[in-house]
Amino acid sequence: MLPLPLAALVSLTITYKLEKASERFLVLIGPALSSLAEGCPWPCMPIIASLWAQKVKRWNDFLVFSASRTVFHHSSDAVVQRLKSCFTSTLGLSPSSIYSNGGVGALLGHVFGSHFSGGMSPVSPGILYLRVHRSIRDIMFMTEEIVSLLMSSVRDIASSVFSRQKLKTTKFGLLYGQVSLGAAMEHVKLAASLGASLVWLSGGLSLVQSLIKETLPSFISSHSPDHDRGEPEGIAAMLEGYALAYFVVLCGTFAWGVDSASLASKRRSKVLGSHLEFLASAVDGKISLGCNYATSRSYIVWFVSLMVGCTQKWVLDVDADVLKRLSYGLMRWNKEELAMALLGLGCVGAMSAAAELFIEIGA
Repeated sequence: MLPLPLAALVSLTITYKLEKASERFLVLIGPALSSLAEGCPWPCMPIIASLWAQKVKRWNDFLVFSASRTVFHHSSDAVVQRLKSCFTSTLGLSPSSIYSNGGVGALLGHVFGSHFSGGMSPVSPGILYLRVHRSIRDIMFMTEEIVSLLMSSVRDIASSVFSRQKLKTTKFGLLYGQVSLGAAMEHVKLAASLGASLVWLSGGLSLVQSLIKETLPSFISSHSPDHDRGEPEGIAAMLEGYALAYFVVLCGTFAWGVDSASLASKRRSKVLGSHLEFLASAVDGKISLGCNYATSRSYIVWFVSLMVGCTQKWVLDVDADVLKRLSYGLMRWNKEELAMALLGLGCVGAMSAAAELFIEIGA
């Protein structure tokens, strides 16, 4: 079942007598065979692994692990399942006792090796993804899957946190118990941080730019979340918007940095300008958004807030007219301070708009 050149190489190398003098050749040939087999049709690597495992017993774990990696090279579904396990383990949403506590320890803390009788120890989702992400042929679909998994995780967080709280009605509205909203937002930030890290790790600058220019506008325009999950009305939608904003800003900082001196800042101007033009059109009502109103509003408000608070140099890259339209939309949402702060960080062309806005607020 092996291609002839690969079969010939295996036949030659597997006959080597295991001596210290020849072991250095095995160190070179082993990784070469592994890389070659990964590019060949399924199941070349499992066949090679089974042959070599009989020859070099101490390499058994490595060979079994290498063979398991090849499925990610041939199956997009396997990649999606691996991404999902990264989210569930990090957030502690998995029923498995191994990952029930969540955090970075659950994501990266379990290495592979025969520490248990009868087989390998569990391989942590993050370690496995670090080893296999270079084998993924089509990375462009990754952004859609990561955003979808992020939104699903946020709804699970909202359902998990608020389902345990007894809601009380006061004259100020709903009271969500002891710091429930704060706890939920911390979990959401963790999920967004993981999502941004996965995007940057998987595709770097090109994938981040594809996310902001194409995937995110399409997602916001067409996304229709399921709200029948038991969480308080509007809370899950608000958290979704917050998660998206934190996720996108973090992706941008990975790709472009936060200052105006980096080489990547030249690319930032075009991509960020296009995205804020989309947001301004949404605020103006020129674009019909398919997602929940609370989600889109929360995303826009939090994205601008994070940009004003953390990446102020980005604002200089945006056209003054776009900043003006976005600021007037924020003012209609009773976010006058945020609107003024956005214009205050803009270029000289935004100063007149800031003065007009200040006069309108004073009036």
